[in-house]
Amino acid sequence: MPELPEITSRAIEMNKELTGKTIQAFEVLQPKCLNVTPDELNQFLNHSVIESVTHHGKWIMAHTTQGWLLINLGMGGEILLVNRKQMPAKYKLVIDFTDQSCLAINFWWFGYVHFCALDGLSNHPMIAKLGPNVLDLSEEDFTNLIKNQKGKVKAFLLDQSRLAGIGNAYVHDILFMAKLHPNRLIANLSTAEISALFKGIQDGLRPSLAKGGAFYEMNLYGEKGGFQMEDIIIGYRENTPCPQCGAPIQKIKTGSTSSFICSTCQPES
Repeated sequence: MPELPEITSRAIEMNKELTGKTIQAFEVLQPKCLNVTPDELNQFLNHSVIESVTHHGKWIMAHTTQGWLLINLGMGGEILLVNRKQMPAKYKLVIDFTDQSCLAINFWWFGYVHFCALDGLSNHPMIAKLGPNVLDLSEEDFTNLIKNQKGKVKAFLLDQSRLAGIGNAYVHDILFMAKLHPNRLIANLSTAEISALFKGIQDGLRPSLAKGGAFYEMNLYGEKGGFQMEDIIIGYRENTPCPQCGAPIQKIKTGSTSSFICSTCQPES
């Protein structure tokens, strides 16, 4: 599943490549991904010009002269800048531009392509519920956000309504670098531990962002991300030695998800 490093990278690429392009038509092979009908999507956004592309959480947001084009890859997929002579084998929706290029969008499992009026983002049922992009926060902002929260630290990090962008791929290393067990209660975190968690988020996400995202995700040009398995510290490394103390990495159940931890470096209490 793409997370903040991948979504941010795609938004940066799309902002570079798509700004100024005029939408000519949509071809929709999976209408259930839309929040409007295919005819309405064409009616609302055909002949619109893309002015910029940003992101919020796992949503890529293209601002056009006639409204917002919103893309969410769900569990994963590809957004490829191609033309009609070099189409990928699989795609669910195509955006054709007047310069003969096109954007081919594929979802591995489920995803969304939504239209939103220019003044309607605050009422979009999914985006309106999102917390701030996690890397947009200063340490002071992060501290003020977390200090009055309840519950366990991993659940907080994964709750997109509180912080947008962290998923189960990066959270293991984030917590390891902060030396926090995923089941630690937020109410019991010290000021120093909150600061360590903020640093863990930066150190857990920015290296992947600098490399264009994870190796299992594809960029706009059909190239794999540069953040490799060897860049992951403890995530998905069950029974391998902890790089800090040598104790075996454990896979444990934490709520509805699994976590990879070093029980020595990340005590539960």
